[in-house]
Amino acid sequence: MTRPKPSSDAAVGAGIDSAANEDSAKRQQILEGARQVFLTDGFDGASMNDVAREAGVSKGTLYVYFDSKVALFEALVREERQQQAERLCIIYDDDDAELRATLIQFGVNLVEMMTRPSNIAQVRTVLAVAPKFPQVGRAFYESGPQVGLTRLAAYLGRRIAKGELAIDDLPLAAAQLLELFHAGLLKPLMFCAGDTPSRVEIERKVTRNVDVFLAAYTRKPSD
Repeated sequence: MTRPKPSSDAAVGAGIDSAANEDSAKRQQILEGARQVFLTDGFDGASMNDVAREAGVSKGTLYVYFDSKVALFEALVREERQQQAERLCIIYDDDDAELRATLIQFGVNLVEMMTRPSNIAQVRTVLAVAPKFPQVGRAFYESGPQVGLTRLAAYLGRRIAKGELAIDDLPLAAAQLLELFHAGLLKPLMFCAGDTPSRVEIERKVTRNVDVFLAAYTRKPSD
C-alpha cells in the first residue's frame, strides 16, 4: 500500500518553518557574539567586524540581519530587557501568595539582577549612547523598566481589589516601589563608589524598603 504524498501546501509550510527556525538561530548566534563584544569593548570600541568574528558569521551575513552597529545594539538591549522582565515578573502571577513576601522576593531578585557587573556595564553604555541614539534609550526603557512598572501596577491593583492596600495614585505608587527596591544599593555601583552587595545585604535593605512602602499603603480599618 502506497502512502499518500504530502500536499504541496504542507511541504511549503514545513519549508517555511525550517527557514524561520534557521533564521532565528542565526539571529541568536549574532546577538550572543554581539553581547560578548559589547561587554568587553563597550559600544564605541566595538565594531561590526569584531561581532562577525565573535559570532562566527561573515560580515555579509551580519548585515543581512542588522544594518548598523546601532541597530544591533538596540536589538540586543531590547531582547535582554524583555527576557529579564518576563523572568522577574512571573512572581506576580500568584495572587494568593502573601503580599509582603512576594514584594520582598521580587525586590531581591530585581536588585540581584540590577547589581550584576554585566548589567551595570550595559546601563552605563546605554546612558552614554542614548543622547546620540535615543532609540537605544527607548528600547532599554520600554522593554525593561516600563514593562516592570506596568506589571507591578497591575499586581498592586489586584491586591487593592482584595482589600489589602489603599492606593489613590497607582502608577505613582508602583514607581515609588520600583525606586525603593534598590534604594541604597544601586547608585554607589553606578558611580564606582561601592562594591557589589552581598545577598544578605540585599535582603536586609529590600526588606526594610518594602516595609516602608507597606507602612504607607497598607489598608487600615479606618480606610
